[in-house]
This record gives sequence, structure tokens and C-alpha cells, in this order.
Amino acid sequence: MKIAIGSDHGGFALKKGILALLQVLGHDIEDVGCFDIESVDYPQLADAVCKKVIKGKAEKGILICGTGIGMSMAANKHDTIRAALCSEQYTARMSREHNDANVLCMGERVTGPGIAEEIVRTWLSTDFGGGRHLRRIELFS
Repeated sequence: MKIAIGSDHGGFALKKGILALLQVLGHDIEDVGCFDIESVDYPQLADAVCKKVIKGKAEKGILICGTGIGMSMAANKHDTIRAALCSEQYTARMSREHNDANVLCMGERVTGPGIAEEIVRTWLSTDFGGGRHLRRIELFS
């Protein structure tokens, strides 16, 4: 699967770990930045990942900042993006199964690397349930 990933400086270390996991899982990854711990503006990274998903250049996106809140807010301004802030496996599964989330958001300062890896594994392996959930998603626009 083609996955676009981005982080700000507050999520840089966690992003490095998630990149390694995605490589082990065999995904095609596009890292849009940031590439060090120098301060950056997270909305720019959120936009870069979301544009990849919207244009079909990535099937899904992953965004990481300090808490995940800013990234999820910035991502959800895009009409066809359904970004979900997940802090454990249950919300990761439900965001895919019920909401067909196409962007996963996480926070490095609130989610440890082991839990983050389990979130990513769950999120990527869960299919959208469709049915009544699709009808509800169609009400978003």
C-alpha cells in the first residue's frame, strides 16, 4: 500500500519508528517531512500528506505531532479527508471500520512507540464496514 507520512518536530522521533515499521510491513512510503527536530508549522505537513491522499498518490496518510490534535484539525479541513486521532487500538479499528478514516493522526508526547506501532498495525489491517456506516459518511458533505 502507498502511504504518505508526515510529522512536525514534536512527532519526528515517533515518525522515525513508524517509518521503520512500515518498511518491515512492506508498504511503499512517501515521507513529506519534517526531516529533523527544527521547529516547523504542522499545518503545512498536514496539507502535504492530505494532498497526496486526495490526488490518489497515496492510499492512506499518517500524521504525527506532539499530541495529534493539531494534525487532525489541520487534516480535517480538507473535504475528502477523514482524519482520526487515535491513542489506542480500539479507536484505530473503529476509525477504519465505522468511519473509513483515510488519515491516521497520533501524538508522540501522549503515545509510546509500542502502542503507536500497534495502532498503525490495527489501522492498516482494518477494512471499512460499509453499509449503514457508508450512509453516515455520505452525510459529511
